[in-house]
Parts: sequence; C-alpha cells; structure tokens
Amino acid sequence: MHRDNLISFLDDYLRVDDFNDDCPNGLQVEGKSTINTVITGVSASVRLFEEAIKQRADAIIVHHGIIWNFARPLYRGGYKERVRLLLEHQINLLAYHLPLDAHEKIGNNARLGSLLDLQNISTFGQYKGQLVGVKGETGGIDKKRFFTRIRDIVKREPLIFDYGPDMINTVGIVSGGAQKDISQAVSAGLDLFLTGEVSEHNLWYAQEEGIHFVSAGHYATEKFGVIALGELLEKEFKINTAFIDVFNPV
Repeated sequence: MHRDNLISFLDDYLRVDDFNDDCPNGLQVEGKSTINTVITGVSASVRLFEEAIKQRADAIIVHHGIIWNFARPLYRGGYKERVRLLLEHQINLLAYHLPLDAHEKIGNNARLGSLLDLQNISTFGQYKGQLVGVKGETGGIDKKRFFTRIRDIVKREPLIFDYGPDMINTVGIVSGGAQKDISQAVSAGLDLFLTGEVSEHNLWYAQEEGIHFVSAGHYATEKFGVIALGELLEKEFKINTAFIDVFNPV
C-alpha cells in the first residue's frame, strides 16, 4: 500500500479536519513510500519504536505522537532518539489524538462504551467546543458488578470514588486525562463518570455531588482505539498489523 493512500484513508475516516486539537493529526514523520506492515501503539516512545523495528514496521500509528502545540522539545535525549530511530529505519509515524477519542465506531470512548455493554450510546463530554466522549445506559446494574466489569475490561484495578447510587443506570466516558469533566457528568445527571486520570479534588467533588468517579488509567482507557484501527486496516487493505502493548501504569 502506498503511504499517501494510507494517510488519505485515515484522515478521511477519522475526519481530522473536524477537530481543533493540540497536535497535528495524521503524518508526523515521513518514511518509506510503500507500506506492508503497520504497528499500532498508544504513545510514541523509544521502547515502542524499538519493538516496531524488530517487527519490520513500515509505519507506526499512535494516539499520542511526538509533535504537540504546547511543547517545543530540543533534539536531544529521548526525543532525539525517537526521531533518529524513525529516520534511520525510514518508518512513517502517524498520530491521531482527538479524532481517535471521538470516532463513533472505533474511538476509545465508543469502544469502551460497547465493551461495557452500554445501550443508547450518544455523544458526551465537550472539549474545545467539540464532543469527544460518550454516555449511555446500563439497564440497571449493581455498582459492584459494574466496577468489576470495568476492571476486567481495562485489565487493572481502577481507582474508584464510590459515592454514587447502589444501582448504576447512566454512565459517561471520556478517556485519558479528562478528570475535570466530572462536572459535565454531574450536570448531565449521570450515575458514574469513567476516565483515565485523577486529581486530588475529584474525590471531594464526587462525594459532595453523589456520583461514582472511576480512574482506570490514561493508558488503559486509550488503547482500544488504536487496536480497533489496526484491525480495520488489516480487514480493508489486507496489510499486516499488530498492536504493541508497551505497558504504562499511569
């Protein structure tokens, strides 16, 4: 597959032009023109790139790339090594941030909602005027059973502030570092808010507003989108894809 065809497909499928993001979505580092093997991962890192090189990757697709509007890193240390590995091995680096959170089929939040068996899923969670999360209904489930379901899906023990109702009917999900969006969940009258990270003040807010707050890990809540994206590419274009799980406890 030609690199430009892959980029065109992904940019269109993920509707990158619809988002006001903190990074350029799409190609961040240009490599070889012919792509036979694509590696997906959550975050750009030396570890991920080294593993991708072992698998003879022609392209790496991540959720968190190496170019951000708020960062101007010097080409030294780890950042220099990331760039060196990509250039020396002619590997294309593509990154999709908000588009991969918000996509209604393969987005991080949509996939989490589906895996949690939520019904009547709709958009939720505004960021810079755009909806990037989802909300849905459980049909009524005991809170402990739902907490266990979350744990089994993310494959780690989530941090839970258990201050909502015993029976959970409504859930809001915004993956990653969206702990501040608990206020949107409260405004929407939801029983539980699920995200990746946590701040100290979230406990008091959840307690005082009577809502369950679940911090299931930034990495753990944002691996589902790139996994689904790799599966889509393999199905559509018959190219080799693999997800490399570079575990991050945060």
